[in-house]
Amino acid sequence: MVQQVTQGIKISVKTKFDGTYYKDRVMLYAFSYMVTIENQSKDTVQLTSRSWIIKDSLNGIESIEGEGVIGQKPVLAPGKKYAYTSSALLFSPFGAMKGYFNMVNFTTTSDFRVSIPLFNLSAPFSTN
Repeated sequence: MVQQVTQGIKISVKTKFDGTYYKDRVMLYAFSYMVTIENQSKDTVQLTSRSWIIKDSLNGIESIEGEGVIGQKPVLAPGKKYAYTSSALLFSPFGAMKGYFNMVNFTTTSDFRVSIPLFNLSAPFSTN
């Protein structure tokens, strides 16, 4: 598990290899990841959007941006947590992801960015 705190918001990510998947006769490697967002600040915040960089060791880099996470824009009061699970398909058994969440502080009405730390995606059979 990797963790990082930005402006009082702690991001934790845990990954899992889910197996292989065939699509159009191409083998893909399926990974899931659980992200936990913990508000350690004194202010209520809301996640408004996200940005991901996904690196696949065989297929280069892909960028993904969008509103919220899994169709939600969670509001976190001080001391509260929000967790969700998502997934990624890679062309190789190795990859990595990182990114950030755009958030708004309800007390100051200011926007800020929370870093999502770099985490590796690797199939257990492919590492020594």
